[in-house]
Amino acid sequence: MKSLLAILSVVLLAAVPAASSLAASAQFQGKIYQPGNLKPIDSKSELKAGDRAPDFTLPSLGGHPVSLRDYLGKKNVVISFVPAAWTPVCSDQWPGYNIVRPLFEENDAVLLGITVDNLPTLFAWTNEMGGLWFPVLSDFWPHGRVAQEYGVLRTDGTSERALFVIDKTGVIRYMDVHDINDRPKLEALMAELQKLRQ
Repeated sequence: MKSLLAILSVVLLAAVPAASSLAASAQFQGKIYQPGNLKPIDSKSELKAGDRAPDFTLPSLGGHPVSLRDYLGKKNVVISFVPAAWTPVCSDQWPGYNIVRPLFEENDAVLLGITVDNLPTLFAWTNEMGGLWFPVLSDFWPHGRVAQEYGVLRTDGTSERALFVIDKTGVIRYMDVHDINDRPKLEALMAELQKLRQ
């Protein structure tokens, strides 16, 4: 596992440029909205590791609703909240997860990507990425309700860049409400998933 993570991390770093608020993957050049440097964190979650994760049901790009409870007793879940489609760091972060899909599978985990964008916007954005292996969910209406339940809805109506690792019993085991201007470290996420195997 460690050697696979090391190899994939090198591949990921080579394939996906270092994220900054002003850089995006090559295929997005000229298509990304540049918000500039944003306040790193603009919300305060009341949730903590050890709490039960709030259940939700959201529409997906796959055409069917997806609920957190669908995975109870079956899979560990990583929820990746990203602020908005067509923005720089988000357009690097999610394609990076395509490269490391085997690491999620090895840790018996599914990834759920959530934004406050509507489905047509998410459809266009993810098609530009070349598609994603994980369900992409729209928290558009009621606007940002799930982000708000998780305590990661920003005052401008977008969500924080946040990761939640939820075990098969539905308990939050790890949270990273990250600086919105930077991509979370893959190594930290995988280390948390590995803990669920022990």
